[in-house]
Amino acid sequence: MLNVSLFLTLTIFLLTFINAQTIRIPRNARDLSASVAVLLPVRNEAANIVELIACLKAQTGISELKFYFLDDNSEDETLALLMREVAGDKRFSISSGQELPEGWLGKPWALEQLRSKVKSDYIVNIDADVRLVPRAICATINLLIDKSLDFVSPYPKQIAKSFAERMVQPLLHWSWLSTVPLRIAEKSGNAAFAVANGQFFAVRASALAAISGYTVSKESVLDDMELARTLLRNGFKGCVADGSHLATCHMYNSWTEVKAGYGKSLWAAFGSKIGSLIAISFLFITGILPLFGIAAGFIAGFYALEFVIVSRIIAARLSGGRILDSFLHPISSVFLIYLIIYSWSARGKVQWKGRTL
Repeated sequence: MLNVSLFLTLTIFLLTFINAQTIRIPRNARDLSASVAVLLPVRNEAANIVELIACLKAQTGISELKFYFLDDNSEDETLALLMREVAGDKRFSISSGQELPEGWLGKPWALEQLRSKVKSDYIVNIDADVRLVPRAICATINLLIDKSLDFVSPYPKQIAKSFAERMVQPLLHWSWLSTVPLRIAEKSGNAAFAVANGQFFAVRASALAAISGYTVSKESVLDDMELARTLLRNGFKGCVADGSHLATCHMYNSWTEVKAGYGKSLWAAFGSKIGSLIAISFLFITGILPLFGIAAGFIAGFYALEFVIVSRIIAARLSGGRILDSFLHPISSVFLIYLIIYSWSARGKVQWKGRTL
């Protein structure tokens, strides 16, 4: 079994290294003559709305850039703060969400309501807890154009403060950087290789319309991944990109929020219970078993642990994460295994933004 661990961790290290050298990076921020609509559904985001609007107002480099907010029946001060912050700025539009129809989840329904109201060349989705540098949207659309892509998802730098956040959040970048051959995935258009993050997602409006918009992900808790897979299955091209220099995202503030956030969606991340068992086995073999090997005196355990830790260091350097936390990868693996199991046990019970998922 240690030989399997050694082989897998070596593969992880090599793939992470190659991906870190070849990942798409939106660097070109030349001015663009294009129409871009930024869709922003918000629900109970009073803590985020002021800073969010400030970074949106600072966006430059696009001739026609407009921001469309939909207040999804917030129960806090979100709408009042939103109206105050955008007052008098014609780039911003605010609407109220319609009642959630049967068969839809909140975010895709809100996005589809907004999409039906806009006419633009490109559509961008940004979550309320994301903060952008001034030319982030411009650089992203330039990457779409320069590489003839239909969609791109610049992965934000994940801000992690508490111990639980630091153990779990860096795995977001590492999970796909260490397992998906990114350039092969981009060229092949294989939906099985899809990687996307709804925190920051840009798509050609024509491509989105061709797949009937956000209807394709109306029931998916991982709506961003389902959207990317559907685009790829329909012949459109796209990829994940390194967006750590363009955007940051602080998703959670405590273990309670981490548990609820992952609890609502991890059960769907691996396709089925069998897929989840495979993921748990993978995490155990590559992240925990090497420690047992070292304790038993096997040199293979040492090399396996070294390979996986170096892969984490590479991911941390690329994403702007804490390198020292990479050495605690076995603990991160335990956290994620627990969250996968918890997500299945809590399926249909977890509360998120006042709704049960």
